[in-house]
Amino acid sequence: MENRFKTILTLGLILISMITMNAQKQKMENTALLIIDVQNDYFPGGKMTLENAEQAAEKTKRILEYFRKNNLPVIHIKHISTNEGAAFFLPDTNGARINQLVLPEEDEKVITKHFPNSFRGTDLLNDLQSNKIKNLVITGMMTDVCVEATTRAAFDFGFNNTIIGDATATRNRELNGEVVKAAEVQRSFLAGISALGNLYARVINTKEFLSK
Repeated sequence: MENRFKTILTLGLILISMITMNAQKQKMENTALLIIDVQNDYFPGGKMTLENAEQAAEKTKRILEYFRKNNLPVIHIKHISTNEGAAFFLPDTNGARINQLVLPEEDEKVITKHFPNSFRGTDLLNDLQSNKIKNLVITGMMTDVCVEATTRAAFDFGFNNTIIGDATATRNRELNGEVVKAAEVQRSFLAGISALGNLYARVINTKEFLSK
């Protein structure tokens, strides 16, 4: 009798687990992960080091692992500088390579861009539409430049956006001769893009996303 009870309990737990996994999979249907510009020049020793780049990349890696585990689409965005006077992400340099923490796998799409907006001059929109993607989970760098530009453009194209705030990073800025700390820039831009009831994007952290 005891063994039968244990068997029934085990089968019940397996069934609950399967139902939960199926519900989660349905919840994430038509959703893709965008990893924007997690490239070596943004890391210590690079030509445009960001604050907390390594920590943001580690968070991005966790989100990436979730998408891979659940067989959900992943798109890596890689910036290559072609404008005159560019100082980083130069063609054929180590700094322009995607960081090892989030290296693409063979079946993951890599899109090369030359502007902050990942849609401009690329096939990103066509790729998302052809795969019936409606929802984007966005991570990457820099928060106030390429992440913001891509997110706002995605909204204009009709996508529902979620930014993983602690999986993004930026650096100190200067305005009218005064330094604006990276943490202030980060907080302000994430607050702005999620204003008006998350109009352009909902901003959550990695722990919150993975606990859904």
